[in-house]
Amino acid sequence: MAGPLSLDRLLKPRSVVIVGASDKPGALGASVLGNLDRLGFSGEIHLINPNRDTIGGRPCLKSIDDLPVGVDAAVLAIPRAGVLDAVRGLAARGVGAVVIFSAGFAEGGEEGLAEQRAIARIADEAGMVIEGPNCLGLINFVDGVPLTFIETAPAPLGDKTGIGIVSQSGAIAAVVDTVLLARDLGLSYSISTGNEAASGVEDYVDYLIDDPATRVIGMVVEQFRKPQRFLDAARRARAAGKPIVLLHPGTSSAARESAATHTGAMAGDYQVMKAKVERAGVLLVETLEEFGDCLEIITRAKPVGGGGTIVVGESGAYKALTLDFAERVGLVLPAVNDADSPALRGALPSFVPVSNPADITAQGLAEPAIYGRIVAAAVEDSRFDTVIIGIIQTDPVTCGIKFPGIVEALKTLKPAKPVIIAGLDEGADLPADYVRDLRALGVPYFPTTERAYRAVARLADHARRGVEAHQPSPTPLAERPAGMIPEHRAKALLAPLGIPFPQACLATTLDEATAAAGALGYPVVLKAQAADLPHKSDAGGVVVGLADADALAAGWAKLQQAIATNRPDLTLAGVLVEKMGARGTELIVGARNDAEWGPVILVGFGGVQAEILHDARLLTPDLTRDGIKAELLKLKMAPLLTGFRGSPPADLDAVVGIVEALGRLLVAEPTIREVDLNPVVVYPNGEGAVALDALILAD
Repeated sequence: MAGPLSLDRLLKPRSVVIVGASDKPGALGASVLGNLDRLGFSGEIHLINPNRDTIGGRPCLKSIDDLPVGVDAAVLAIPRAGVLDAVRGLAARGVGAVVIFSAGFAEGGEEGLAEQRAIARIADEAGMVIEGPNCLGLINFVDGVPLTFIETAPAPLGDKTGIGIVSQSGAIAAVVDTVLLARDLGLSYSISTGNEAASGVEDYVDYLIDDPATRVIGMVVEQFRKPQRFLDAARRARAAGKPIVLLHPGTSSAARESAATHTGAMAGDYQVMKAKVERAGVLLVETLEEFGDCLEIITRAKPVGGGGTIVVGESGAYKALTLDFAERVGLVLPAVNDADSPALRGALPSFVPVSNPADITAQGLAEPAIYGRIVAAAVEDSRFDTVIIGIIQTDPVTCGIKFPGIVEALKTLKPAKPVIIAGLDEGADLPADYVRDLRALGVPYFPTTERAYRAVARLADHARRGVEAHQPSPTPLAERPAGMIPEHRAKALLAPLGIPFPQACLATTLDEATAAAGALGYPVVLKAQAADLPHKSDAGGVVVGLADADALAAGWAKLQQAIATNRPDLTLAGVLVEKMGARGTELIVGARNDAEWGPVILVGFGGVQAEILHDARLLTPDLTRDGIKAELLKLKMAPLLTGFRGSPPADLDAVVGIVEALGRLLVAEPTIREVDLNPVVVYPNGEGAVALDALILAD
């Protein structure tokens, strides 16, 4: 490569060339030129169109060869067929960056993929930035540089800081821009990366972290092409105090399939991505609405902490609805009462008990000062990190009674915690001045309370996520495995790491099995062992509950016959004779070295719970013991581990120890693809846990 990737020539160009310039309404080249003029781009603008001498009074060059050397950025508003040659020509003229709108490259088949790779090679050799192909370009709101064909109105950021948007989807970037600008939220940059031939989301995030005009980064990403680099950038953003909010389509199988045709992306494992990016400090959201709402609260309000929220409302019925919804979305509402809340008691009507949500009833219509009193009591109460006020708006007259008192109270109080106002009756005729006044005070306004609850719940959960980490000491295996490692060998390799297994012995004959069972003590279980038999039960290769020598002999014959019938091609390495233990709570614990994201560990409830309810958590190896335990307690069926209906609490420390051992292993052995311990039986606190089965898959 000729030099380091210089995004300044793309994002802050002093000169621009439009290849395929036009004055025809609707033409891409005409739209780009119109945007540059509308936003008052002060740099040089070069136009290329072989069929025109001038466009809009500007001279037109006939070809790229006529360009002066060293133009900063080029926009290709031409069909795909001419793109590759144009990129070659621009590289020869020393152009620093190219925006490619055209589609049909990697997402269009082998021919398009080959052309995209050729474009990437040219860019690499020339030290040139390529944005796209298959993108909508970018807008630099700081300097007024719109290299996009989406009609763009001036929205200068001035001396403020704003939101930087990085999206693989150009259409969604345009949608997000519209949503955020309509809320009077300043944008610094909006960048669509498309197929990412020679620059990707990671490059732009790195740039925005160092950009003084960017306060928060919003991302819409279907596939991270350089996951480890993004994780490094995310950790750097967290250290710099610049939050990253991420919307990542792809939780459904259908969405993962469509991603490949949309931006040429190969879909990855959403859950692995989620565990990794959240651990790196990224706020992951699920919908476009939530994306915009979280960005607004982060940008406009005081930071949402991990503590509780108080909701102030005007309806007893809506109080009940709020409690229901808060439970569904995980919004923590600390309980309060008359005895422990004198300030709230003094602010509320005498006939209403203190509670959370607090209900001021319709008293505000007769006594508007109540809004100021309840806001003051709520923001000064240390039990609440966030205040949400739900208002029944109805009409301008009603709003004129309620909102002035709220606005004045907030002006006077200048609260150090986030306050959010939300309407109950979306579509009510709310005068825009009130929303403008609230926003000027750093108070977001939402048209529905549900949106406020969901966004605050998401932000509070994010704030509660610990960032404390430790680096596990790598613990390699005694020998480096390859391929599928059967149970008896897997257990022998894993046991020295501190993973507990039942006592067992490998037997190749019935006599050996009988001797082993006598030494172990009945009852025992028999398990067929072969590298090509990962699922023994499916082939009849497991016989349990053998209580004596006669039962053992019958079980041996049954197992041998089942294998001969179901897997006649299989040669057994032997049969594992294993001591049967007591019943306990069954978990599944697995580890995986993801090719892109690195090591993760799965812990969940076994059997039906894992397969149907998906009751599992993905953990990263750098979690502390307390962090691992906290994740275990987030399982849907965690009460079974903590003493459900009088049962003894399970030995969580023993499970934590197994997770830690797997983490140390994965860090030490990157060639191990998977380790499965299924089931892991957990006994009451202090009695430990034991893995009944084990499997290792290695490269």
